[in-house]
Amino acid sequence: WATWCAPCLEEMPTLDHLQQQLGHLGVVVIALSLDRGGPEVVSAYYKENGIANLDVYVDPTMRAQSELNVIGLPTTILIDREGRERGRLVGPAAWDDAKAADLVLSASAPLE
Repeated sequence: WATWCAPCLEEMPTLDHLQQQLGHLGVVVIALSLDRGGPEVVSAYYKENGIANLDVYVDPTMRAQSELNVIGLPTTILIDREGRERGRLVGPAAWDDAKAADLVLSASAPLE
């Protein structure tokens, strides 16, 4: 995500709420910012918009974008506890509803 990405800005409060809802179950939302302004830009956005449950992660090199094959922002990648990609969504989503929470929890379930 990035502070200059309008769809990302719409999505961030829902990710914050998802972290609040599922954090006690061991779910960690890592909102990796591609802002070149560094963590200060992200922290300011969080403060101005009441984002209270997400930690600040910034990749100023933008290497994560190519290494994770991200073709557009926002992109959400669901990664299980073993580090395996279990799902991917390109584009914004409302992560604060029950269906989204169920999807995230199912992605963290062990593979059979």
